[in-house]
Amino acid sequence: MTEPKWVTVKRSLLSMGPDDRRKAGMYDKKTVVTVDTIDPWHNYVIRNKNIEKDRKHTLDDLTEFKKIKIDAEQNKELTQKVSIFRGDITTLEVSAIVNAANRRLVAGGGVDGAIHRAAGELLQDECNTLGGCPTGEAKITCGYNLPATYVIHTVGPQDGSVEKLTKCYENSLAFHKSHKLSSIAFPCISTGIYSFPNRLAAHIALRTSRKFLEQNPDMERIIFCLFMPIDVEIYETLMQMYFPVHALNYSDDARSE
Repeated sequence: MTEPKWVTVKRSLLSMGPDDRRKAGMYDKKTVVTVDTIDPWHNYVIRNKNIEKDRKHTLDDLTEFKKIKIDAEQNKELTQKVSIFRGDITTLEVSAIVNAANRRLVAGGGVDGAIHRAAGELLQDECNTLGGCPTGEAKITCGYNLPATYVIHTVGPQDGSVEKLTKCYENSLAFHKSHKLSSIAFPCISTGIYSFPNRLAAHIALRTSRKFLEQNPDMERIIFCLFMPIDVEIYETLMQMYFPVHALNYSDDARSE
């Protein structure tokens, strides 16, 4: 019995490194954004000198931030492991990009539709074999025509559930060890048509990522892919709290001496 085309292509692609895939013309080299060209948060702050002056947290931000106890000794190192990227997530040459999917894992609108279009029809063929995905869970497929090796599909909550959105990030990051992921890019999950509050969603993303990076030193980069100006402003504000570049900070648990 002949195996499905997506199985054959997936096997071939996963046997190749990024350089091999570029040389083979698997995707347009002109549009690819590599991790080394994206500023880590530390460099981003240095280049954008007004961020620390202009982006100020609120009392509500402080309340959310106090839900995490961070290891201040890792502050300096971890500012090199997170990034803001303002652009198209489908252009990123990373280990995995995260898709804000629906429970049927059928191509939809927004980020979901853009990822399916860029990856090609084989992505949907593989998704059709996965039996859907419950809210808060995550499933992984090949990236096919994307520069990213994998696509992680996670389904955000439509009911404002903090627990389920947290699970989206936790379950996506959990593929790090099983699939040897060194870099991962997240969109703003559930903040579009699912109407999850942007600021709270950013706290959840950053809090979960901070916890993960403290416990997984071999993860090289987590990228937050932002499209809306409001999300850029929120992340520029909150990343100062969760990934402080300078000693001035917001709680004893976050000071770096």
